[in-house]
Amino acid sequence: MSEQAAARAWLGGLATHGRPLILATVSAGVVVGLATIAQMAFLAGIIHQGIVAEVPVKELPLLFTGLVAAILVRGIAQGLQARFAARCSRKIRSEVRRQLNRCWQTTGPVAMGQISAGTLAREWLDHTDALHGYFARFLPQMVLAVVVPLLILGVVFSLDWLAGVFLLLSAPLIPLFMALVGMGAEKLNQQHFQTIGRLSGQFLDKVRGLTTLQLFGQTEPAAETLRKRSDDYRRVSMKTLRVAFLSSAVLEFFSSVAIAVVAIYIGFGLLGYITYGPSEDLTLFSGLLVLLLAPEFFQPLRLLSQHYHDRAAAMGAGAEIVARLQSVEAANLASPEAFQPQALDMICVQDLSLAYNAERPVLDHLSLEIRQGDVIALTGPSGGGKSSLLYLIAGFMQPDQGRISVFGAEPGEQPFGWLGQSPFLVHGSWADNLRLTIPDATDIAIETALRQVGLGSLLNSRERGIYSKTTEDGQGLSGGQARRLSLARVFVANYDLILLDEPTAGLDSDSEIYILEALHKLARAGKTLIFATHHQALLTLANRTLLVTDGSVQDA
Repeated sequence: MSEQAAARAWLGGLATHGRPLILATVSAGVVVGLATIAQMAFLAGIIHQGIVAEVPVKELPLLFTGLVAAILVRGIAQGLQARFAARCSRKIRSEVRRQLNRCWQTTGPVAMGQISAGTLAREWLDHTDALHGYFARFLPQMVLAVVVPLLILGVVFSLDWLAGVFLLLSAPLIPLFMALVGMGAEKLNQQHFQTIGRLSGQFLDKVRGLTTLQLFGQTEPAAETLRKRSDDYRRVSMKTLRVAFLSSAVLEFFSSVAIAVVAIYIGFGLLGYITYGPSEDLTLFSGLLVLLLAPEFFQPLRLLSQHYHDRAAAMGAGAEIVARLQSVEAANLASPEAFQPQALDMICVQDLSLAYNAERPVLDHLSLEIRQGDVIALTGPSGGGKSSLLYLIAGFMQPDQGRISVFGAEPGEQPFGWLGQSPFLVHGSWADNLRLTIPDATDIAIETALRQVGLGSLLNSRERGIYSKTTEDGQGLSGGQARRLSLARVFVANYDLILLDEPTAGLDSDSEIYILEALHKLARAGKTLIFATHHQALLTLANRTLLVTDGSVQDA
């Protein structure tokens, strides 16, 4: 299936989530169309009665009341139409973000780390928001562009069939030329989203690596690369705008010509210069009503033309999102056999295989059992598969073959503690970072956890205590302190399973001691600890040491 066909099918599936609201939007739009017809009829009647019949204004209260009522109904219906459209769009965009969230969870943090954060942010924000116009405006307008003109056409034919023929013959030209212009618009919008996605990712990567670029004297080449990408984005944006303006120009030209033809016919018919067909029966009321309805006949088509760009934008954004979702679906189809739960008090690894390179598997038909409460140290040469085994137990990756059962559940299904080689911090206070896992954690629980990982003296020295500020790169903290701040989340959350990847790597001796003491406390509390390490002190903490090398695991 082509990208465009896949995007159309996906958008069609999303429309089912908002179908009641789409129908409500269309219904409100139909009421707007009926109120518009009534408004023009009352207005034409007032003018006809006042000029031709010379009826005094004071004798036309019903017509004026009807005119005011029609205007009020039209305004209320337009408000409801906008409200239903906004609710529909909001509901569908929430569903899209749920799909992306499930996709990211299935992909896992290891694979997600290989994707540019700028690209992911664009998919979550801009690509998803680009669907708003499609569901809020374009889809309802597709129906209204048929229903409302047909209603107006029925009224015009009842007044003057020749004027109705003029409108009927001119109407198909507009969708025809819109479709021709729109073929190029979809491709351009897809290029637009691809270009801005690459630009966002490259810009973020350059900002993150600015220090490295400066050290190696590569700032000018990096700036030149960004300049070229920005220029590409400018060119694609200008092409997209040209197509949008061309679409509007085509519509305005044909609608103006059709309205002019109808106006000429009505004018000459009322003056008596045209005697063909129903022209002799024209009155000021019928002629004026036809003239008033002619622009309203083209108004739904004009709005459809304006919103056609929303469709092109949605197709471009949808193709990018569908590509992301399909990549995960393909991985799931190739995933190992269905999960079969094992013992509730053990971590069971059965016939597990994983290979980044087909010629050299990282783990080869590995089987392993870890009892609840064990303290397991994974050791071995670098690249032997220690971190990969931790990722598989955590559910961050999927094996090529075999099964893993973590206390009777799939990996990652039950909460667990994780401490990687690089501490994960967010911009905010220490308390904000600890509440990432337990949002309702009390201040006392947070302070206790910080003291348990050896940050008590630092906490006492800070005026704001647990509300001291830090950044993503741990500003205001040493490497060891940042690592301990991340480890404190484990104490706040009270997890039964804790996985650690080189918890003492790159730390000074004081920080190592604090980490060891914290892990010793967790071990005494009966927690299941599994950590990858080369550190001798950590090896002595374990009640079982496993050597991971050459794709196999054996007791050391």
